[in-house]
Amino acid sequence: MNEQLRKDADRIVKESLFEVMPDEAVKRALVDFHPGNGKVILVAAGKAAWQMAYAASQALSHYDGGIVITKYEHVKGKITGLICMEAGHPVPDENSFEAAKRALSIVEPLGEEDSVLFLLSGGGSALFESPLIPGEELQDVTRQLLACGADIVEMNTIRKRLSGIKGGRFAVAAAPAKVFSIVLSDIVGDPLDMIASGPAYPDSSTCAQALEIADRYKLNLSDAAKSLLGKETPKELTNVTTRITGSVRELCKAAADSCKRIGYEPVFLTDELVGEAREAGSFLSSIARSHVKDGKMCAFIAGGETIVHLRGKGKGGRNQELALSASLGLDGLNNIALFSLGSDGTDGPTDAAGGYVDSDTVNDLKEKGLDPRAYLDDNDAYNALKAVNGLIFTGPTGTNVNDVSVLLIRT
Repeated sequence: MNEQLRKDADRIVKESLFEVMPDEAVKRALVDFHPGNGKVILVAAGKAAWQMAYAASQALSHYDGGIVITKYEHVKGKITGLICMEAGHPVPDENSFEAAKRALSIVEPLGEEDSVLFLLSGGGSALFESPLIPGEELQDVTRQLLACGADIVEMNTIRKRLSGIKGGRFAVAAAPAKVFSIVLSDIVGDPLDMIASGPAYPDSSTCAQALEIADRYKLNLSDAAKSLLGKETPKELTNVTTRITGSVRELCKAAADSCKRIGYEPVFLTDELVGEAREAGSFLSSIARSHVKDGKMCAFIAGGETIVHLRGKGKGGRNQELALSASLGLDGLNNIALFSLGSDGTDGPTDAAGGYVDSDTVNDLKEKGLDPRAYLDDNDAYNALKAVNGLIFTGPTGTNVNDVSVLLIRT
């Protein structure tokens, strides 16, 4: 491993995440929050829910209770007047169902003078769930969607129709109370109806699209689930105001600023990186091969959200798979590294935020008797990177604005 490049990467990770914490963004959005004369209820859901709720609790002059629903180990302490619950992700569990039930029990009795401050971030599709089919079946459908290679928009088009709280239905449940929604985006292009499956935003997707997705990926669905895919979601909501704050573009900018401070010339590639993780890794390594002889320090930055089509039985996440794939293209070069991570601090069902590789990674693996291609084919990037100290650990970060990948060329 190139110790200097790893040191640079760790610094960029730390500085970039610091710049995209949601605290100030939430406070800025609250300038437009003007509650009525009734109660003010705070509901926060998603991987960044605790951080967003804490920021709001410090900024509001008063509120009358509420609930925070986030991922396991993401609650950082008590927040005055709020119930804090942790639940399952990426597959919903009984705590996801119970948390949504409690949220609904708080907002359903509200009247037209009351207000709901709804703080939403990515991950809410699993964490905040009121299933219209048996919970076990919804969990199975979620696992099918995660394994088949569907992207997040396709997944949420299906999930919102199987839920009593997604696709605008939470806002319907809160009516006639006014809902002021502050959204931290974790989806490429910031589609408000798809972030956490849009609990408080009119749904733009259609039944025809949902049925086509189910057919294309050959989802195994019960008759009840198929019937729900044919029922339309709310297309208009009159009690909701929405403010979007934070996005992967801001994360890319923060990474670029950090790279520049170290001495790299940052090159912004895109904030809409999609497709198979292994293909994205190969693409980024091809950029390295094109620019390795330029004779200057460069950093190529891409944000977005790739997918993994599960073919093997290994352990990993999309960022780890992207990095391991890139290592194959970096082999034989000098002084080049790539890292990719999820801004929330987790990557897939693992405890790592992402992965780091450099020009030495393939050789380091082979010296240990490990074949990187075999690990990639088994979707086992976690264990490959673990063997060469290539995992990135941040712990829960308190934010969630998608993924960033950075290619470093050092002279």
